[in-house]
Amino acid sequence: MGKVDDALWQRTASELAALIRSREVSSREVVEAHLERIEAVNGRVNAVTRVLAESARAAADAADASEPTGPLHGVPFTIKENIDVEGTPTTQGVAALADAISALDAPVVERMKRAGAIPLARTNMPEFGLRISTSNPLHGRTLNPWDPERVAGGSSGGEGAALATGMTPIGLGNDIGGSLRNPAYCNGIASLKPSAGRIPHYMSMPPHDGGMAVQAMLVEGPMARSVADLRLALEILAGRDIRDPVSVDAPLHGPAVAKRAVLVTEIPGGPIEPATVSAVREAGAALAAAGWDVIDASPPELERVQEMWGRTLAHDLIVNMPLMELVISPELAVGLKQLFERFDPNAMRAAEVDAERSRLARLWSVFFVEHPVVIGPTWTRLPFSHDADLDPETGMGLLTDTLRFITPGNLLGIPAVCVPCGVDGELPRGVQIYADRWREDVALAAAEIVEAAMPPICPIDPR
Repeated sequence: MGKVDDALWQRTASELAALIRSREVSSREVVEAHLERIEAVNGRVNAVTRVLAESARAAADAADASEPTGPLHGVPFTIKENIDVEGTPTTQGVAALADAISALDAPVVERMKRAGAIPLARTNMPEFGLRISTSNPLHGRTLNPWDPERVAGGSSGGEGAALATGMTPIGLGNDIGGSLRNPAYCNGIASLKPSAGRIPHYMSMPPHDGGMAVQAMLVEGPMARSVADLRLALEILAGRDIRDPVSVDAPLHGPAVAKRAVLVTEIPGGPIEPATVSAVREAGAALAAAGWDVIDASPPELERVQEMWGRTLAHDLIVNMPLMELVISPELAVGLKQLFERFDPNAMRAAEVDAERSRLARLWSVFFVEHPVVIGPTWTRLPFSHDADLDPETGMGLLTDTLRFITPGNLLGIPAVCVPCGVDGELPRGVQIYADRWREDVALAAAEIVEAAMPPICPIDPR
């Protein structure tokens, strides 16, 4: 079989699937192209932590010897290190778990493999996913391929940098405080944070069940370089799994909604990066050109939403802190204590937090009736310098300021699509598109219009 393109690592997952299905290229060629790309560039960003070369080659050969088994037949994918992959360690970025070998695949990995996709590598993350940058004592720091002095985002930062540099065409991450969306913004790629319950979450090693923050706010989701790949991944990953009691079967498409979008260019608590404001305006212009009504407005009670996100998270973490403190770095322990000071778990009972979360979710659902799409910043600022989030004086302020428009997605359980919007100077721009719960279809439709106006900017060579 002759290669269609010497740079197969530049193709999207959907494109590669079509090429393999038509037998214009082989799965083995695609896998080898990505293994070569990992070898060429991973040393400059430290995004991939474990390469599954032998098993990936064997799976590719098996794919080439069989008829297509699913929509991603023969296409490689990568997996964050807190998602189980049979026979590999689920380290969660923690040295104490370096040899925590999983005996089975997570539901999302099972579904990707059932769709024909091939596990290629594991990717880096911060300790227990508890930072918005990616660094840990086990594997070290992941660098932003656009500017190595800046963070790659977290906690799925390894996935973000791997996608941005062509080491993988599609990957799996998760999100309880922007962990799918933060790296998408920092690295210039696309990601989908689904509605809570849309895609199942389960870890085979204890603890199997988390508190309310995990049950209400944690989601698994896809990361890619195109909205089409996100849409395809959603179709593969969605649906109930009995191991996740929160997961449900729900339609992927809903009734028609008004073509009306809200632009958020001001958020209580401080300014938004000017390049991001411009990106939001240009995204709105793309929708307007497609016949949408576009207005400036603000969704309900953004400051209260962030407060309840912080309190929900703090109530969970304070219970686990005695055990976590035995295995995490002292710097992260200090950062978590700052979180407890900022969102004191004793200042508001958990039942009151849960009730307030319900009230806010209702307000936003009412808002979505008249404004089905909300477009705003992902981060309010540029990617910051390494370890600025752990500064004992300013780290917590940096965290809460940066995530002012991230936290609604988690607290309210609503879907969000991140899409890049070109480059400003030497850094990527991007926006975040919210829709009501279970309306990923609405957010993805708007994202496709924005993407068409400002095409993808990755993969790139690390700078």
